[in-house]
Amino acid sequence: MSITPCGFARTPEKGLARLHWAPGGWAVEGRPADVPELRPLRGLEIEWPAGEVAPDEPVAGLLRLAAAGVPLTAERAAPWAPGAVPGDLAALLADRDWLGHAPDGTARSLADLRREEHSVRLRRLAHPVDRAKVSIVMASRRPGMVGAALARMERQRDVEAEVVLGLHGVAFDEVREQVESCSLPVTWVEVPASVPFGEVLNRAAARAGGDYLAKWDDDDWYGPRHLGDLLMALSYSGADVVGTTAEFFYLEPLRATVRRTTFASGAAYPSEVWADHVAGGTILVSREKFQEIGGFPGLPRAVDLEFLKAAQKAGARIYRTHGLGYVLRRGLGGEHTWQLPLAHFVKVAANQWRGFRPSLLVEAA
Repeated sequence: MSITPCGFARTPEKGLARLHWAPGGWAVEGRPADVPELRPLRGLEIEWPAGEVAPDEPVAGLLRLAAAGVPLTAERAAPWAPGAVPGDLAALLADRDWLGHAPDGTARSLADLRREEHSVRLRRLAHPVDRAKVSIVMASRRPGMVGAALARMERQRDVEAEVVLGLHGVAFDEVREQVESCSLPVTWVEVPASVPFGEVLNRAAARAGGDYLAKWDDDDWYGPRHLGDLLMALSYSGADVVGTTAEFFYLEPLRATVRRTTFASGAAYPSEVWADHVAGGTILVSREKFQEIGGFPGLPRAVDLEFLKAAQKAGARIYRTHGLGYVLRRGLGGEHTWQLPLAHFVKVAANQWRGFRPSLLVEAA
């Protein structure tokens, strides 16, 4: 069984513990570093082996812990010659900025956020994914947003991306300049405004040539490792469908960013879990599985929800990974197929900030 971040605890119950080298491998308080027992910890402070220890096995052990999403840090560099610890890993272990936020009081949720960002960066090192061809499927009836959406797609790293654009009541000439200036391959289809949104997505998806389909919303923000992180989650989970938490929201009329970590009921809204719900604008599925499921339902609204229901009925397994590289834009209710009042998002917010304040993983300019 591979080691994965499934079960990552967003809010740890305990502080840092020391990770030391013992006969047989890394240990915490004299016990083997068993991942389930480490979940309640804020992280592990590495105590490098003393004496003559070849670095191969200790480094492999650290990568296994990183693969599980365990936050790792070190006060000093490894005692081995430069290069014995991969450069990216060494830099991350030395990055202690995430520890600068006190995990108590009103600062607790921000400290948890910085800790999770650090964990995700470590996971990326431990779970490298093969470069795959992804067809980004986007339906849009707002030509003014197409250019910005394409620019966010162009930022995607570690994937071979193409764009399949469903123009929903929009003539191609309205977006010609934006499409022709995009560095990615773009295919488009014009669909009358009277056609349901789900059917627009299906007509676009029918032109996809990638191994995977990724749904994309024209008004949301996506970090440059968004697709790479979804492919990573698909690889380590073995799921059929993956997506992220719907965690960060930019409330445009209020000019504020909120982050939620619970449902409106108060129940926890975790990442790295098997689930029946993911953010609709982040669905990733293989093209083959998408066809088995039957595509998107030909509905004007609730397309994502109904697709996920159909996926479950078809026996597909759904996995929800972190949502730190994604921000949903919320305008006035009538602008969105997912209609909830702005007050709902304020009510469920664990954090609120003025202006646009995404996770650091969005790498916003």
